[in-house]
Amino acid sequence: MTMTYRTPARTAGSERLYRTACELIPAGVNSTARARFSGWDPYPLFADHGTGAHLFDADGNRYIDYLLGLGPMILGHRPPKVTAAVVEAIQRQGTCFALPTAAEAVVARKIISLVPSVEQVRLCNTGTEAIIYALRLARTFTGRRKVVRFEGMYHGFSDGVYWSKHPHLDQAGPEDRPLAVPQGPGMPASAGDQLIILPWNDVAALRAAIAREGDDIAAVLTEPVMCNTGCILPEPGYLEAMRELTAARGIVLIYDEVITGFRLGVAGAQGHYGIRPDLSVFAKGLGGGFPVAALGGRRDILALVADGSVSMAGTYSANAIAVAAANAALDELAVPGMYEGIYARCGRFYDGLQKVLHDARLPAYVVGVGPVLQVWFAKQPIRNYRDAARHASHEMFRLWWEGMLDRGVLFHPGAFENLFVSFAHTDDDIDETLEAARHAAAQLPAHG
Repeated sequence: MTMTYRTPARTAGSERLYRTACELIPAGVNSTARARFSGWDPYPLFADHGTGAHLFDADGNRYIDYLLGLGPMILGHRPPKVTAAVVEAIQRQGTCFALPTAAEAVVARKIISLVPSVEQVRLCNTGTEAIIYALRLARTFTGRRKVVRFEGMYHGFSDGVYWSKHPHLDQAGPEDRPLAVPQGPGMPASAGDQLIILPWNDVAALRAAIAREGDDIAAVLTEPVMCNTGCILPEPGYLEAMRELTAARGIVLIYDEVITGFRLGVAGAQGHYGIRPDLSVFAKGLGGGFPVAALGGRRDILALVADGSVSMAGTYSANAIAVAAANAALDELAVPGMYEGIYARCGRFYDGLQKVLHDARLPAYVVGVGPVLQVWFAKQPIRNYRDAARHASHEMFRLWWEGMLDRGVLFHPGAFENLFVSFAHTDDDIDETLEAARHAAAQLPAHG
């Protein structure tokens, strides 16, 4: 059933652009996350430009932006130093050479110095690409074939891992031993046969899987914070237990820090929680808004790339734009006091938002860590995907989203997405957001 916006006149320009785009582009957009069936119903907003923490749409509406390109705009839109570095690199060097440049080692050294688990690093183009390489390395290094991944997580769209992201529960199998469910048609069944799907935040299920199949498990692949089913934090001791169990059986622990890397701190979630994975993938926070990713980790595993056993290729890998952006963004993020400041603003944001929800007597609460969060409209705590699938109200979230949108606050309409805070958000932005939240919350149905 197609929805309508509460005030369609304010986005009439986006509607016209969408109709034109649908004639030329399948679904009218170039990523599933922007499609009508992903929550942007009846049509997505069309962006015109962004400045700092603000985005302006094709109708001239100005929003405080917590969508932030789904995460890459950690420094806000068009961060001056990163933008200037990219322009200078294009004008002075060019863009793509199929040859290395001196600046590549500079950015590699910065990543290694900031993330203790990373001994060597290769640049890639996307998180999807880096995950493919990480799994290829893990299988080669261990001589095993299976990979543990968790329901509700997203690790890119490759056939090997695009399974059990948000499966229908009637297809997903038992709680403690879920079935591998393809995200859609066209996925080879053989790819699912190489996956062990587990519930997250369940040490017993992981321990049992490793006891049962550990000799055939090459890797455990996980987000350290579940950020692809809203925001679900690891329970105390869970990440530590995962590290102990994998190390004891020689299983490669891969952290997908595409979202959390350089967002929860300069050492990412692994720095925040004090865990050292074997391999790590970084992307969105690394480039200050430009497309770049990285795969880093143990030298003995990456030696398989050094000697040519495992190929990591890519015409555009470490292109001059990506390297200049990453070098400039890392310099910005490494400035002393940066994260202390954003954590303080986010703490005030969380507290204020939670008070708004409480005062409005809404069945809702805030979950987040640092500059990534979600509002759960649920009466029960959510600790994994199945909890979210059973208890999160998408209908309430949609009402909340539209109320905020009408008041100039933008985030993704999907309840299983996130709100992102950038370093460009000011105290005034937070105050304006909380004021909008008070008015939006007052229009939602309260508890009994």
